[in-house]
Amino acid sequence: MWFKRKQRNRRFNRRHVLDVKLRSDQVRAARLRLATTALALFLGTALGLYLFWRAGEWALDRFVYENSEFAIRRIDVQTDGVLAPAQLQRWAGVALGANLIALDLAEVKRNLEMVPAIASVSVERILPHTLKIYVTERRPVAQVIVPVATATGGFGVSVFKLDAAGDVLPPLDARFYTVRPALTGISLPVLTGLNAYQLVIGRRLETPQVQAALRLIEAFRHSPMAGLTDLQSVDVSQPQVIVATTTDGGEITFGLDDLEQQLRRWREIYDLGRRLNRRIAAADLAVQNNVPVRWAEIAAPPAPPDTADTKPSRRKNV
Repeated sequence: MWFKRKQRNRRFNRRHVLDVKLRSDQVRAARLRLATTALALFLGTALGLYLFWRAGEWALDRFVYENSEFAIRRIDVQTDGVLAPAQLQRWAGVALGANLIALDLAEVKRNLEMVPAIASVSVERILPHTLKIYVTERRPVAQVIVPVATATGGFGVSVFKLDAAGDVLPPLDARFYTVRPALTGISLPVLTGLNAYQLVIGRRLETPQVQAALRLIEAFRHSPMAGLTDLQSVDVSQPQVIVATTTDGGEITFGLDDLEQQLRRWREIYDLGRRLNRRIAAADLAVQNNVPVRWAEIAAPPAPPDTADTKPSRRKNV
């Protein structure tokens, strides 16, 4: 009949479905094996690296960081100032017998630079047994004397010292020094005209007058006037100028800039005064031309004692 449905091959359709399922299972199994293999390789590599790292740490500890062959047997401490090397070693926090390789040099440097009296530090390992420390100290170049009231109702003085940068230095125990500062024979110039409230330990004085005064003190030591007189005090209370008082009583006014040239002009005026048998009582070097100078007589040296024989003559018997 025309309308009779053609029968399909059911066996063929069943076989096709089974083949598709079989290929899908094979792909899934292959992917699982690949993932398992990758995971095993990753875990094995990570374990190997971890074991290698731990073995390296053990080797470093065993043969380097805990090796007595690298124990510190000598600490060479050098300074450009007067601080005692033994005290510097205590501040550094390093003891003999510590491992030189395991020592944290940055920490040693930081420990020392926390001391206000120290400006900079360099630390160096010298294998196998030596640690070298070189210290640059903050050197005071000026002082400020401030009157203070005492507990008994009287008055005393408090002395603050400044370095070349203007930092207010704290007082240190005299036991920290190899030479006591009071016995060094160095008299520091005194800065006057400062407000006492400006003097805070560890703070830097940055006013133009103070900075110019400190530059003057440093430049004076290498100037043509060095050795001919000394700076006794420097007044920083006036705007645009500073006034230095010398040990021979002269008052020299400086501008805040080009101090070296002003020091050379001072020497020229000084030499002129020597030829005139005069000394400088006052000079204003802040003036560019026609420097105002006030002269004073040079005190004559005292007359030497008369060494002639002044014994009374004996009367001769006639």
